Amino acid sequence: MLVLAFDTATAAITVALYEWIPGEGAVPRGVAEAVDRRRHTELLTPSIAQVMAEAGAAPADLSAIAVGVGPGPYTGLRVGLVTGRAMGEALSIPVHGVCTLDIIAWATGREAPFVVATDARRKEVYWARYDSARARATEPAVGPPSDVPEGMPVVGEGGALYPEILGDSGHEPLLPAAGALAELTIARLAGLKVPELLPPEPLYLRRPDAKEPGPRKKVTPA
Repeated sequence: MLVLAFDTATAAITVALYEWIPGEGAVPRGVAEAVDRRRHTELLTPSIAQVMAEAGAAPADLSAIAVGVGPGPYTGLRVGLVTGRAMGEALSIPVHGVCTLDIIAWATGREAPFVVATDARRKEVYWARYDSARARATEPAVGPPSDVPEGMPVVGEGGALYPEILGDSGHEPLLPAAGALAELTIARLAGLKVPELLPPEPLYLRRPDAKEPGPRKKVTPA
């Protein structure tokens, strides 16, 4: 089973190609990482081409696609989801969504409770509490850093942005990695008890900044 994974819900444009081999588990075949808050569209497709070429794989070789569903800002998140759904439809393969906070949590490998927090802009964070790297305890939420439960380590970029509120140590990893996304997806497909896979639909938690214009106001003759 060959799984292409990518996430664009944060400043990271992260892509990985992993193969599931019985007896060996999830084996990396190609990885591409970039950090750029404004160039998700320009960087994602070349990164996918890079990891496929690195592995000597063709699109027809893929068994599934895994994509981060956020929470995250509207524009960047949409890039990954639209790309994932388009590829899945063209190749007639399943597209699995994974909460971006779960991806970061999985990469920590932690066994004790902690919080994942990412940058939600507007001086807010997206966050969720975890019992371990494999088990989320709360639904994702968005709000000021002061909403995050006290007394637990906070990992992710949100923690690093507000150390005066969330503590000033132990925030790694700051951003999601597609390798962790691929590993989590393969583990779930293999039947392990890990965070659930979701439909490839965006988890926004709040409305996008852009709004449709309302009807034009009538002009009353003088």
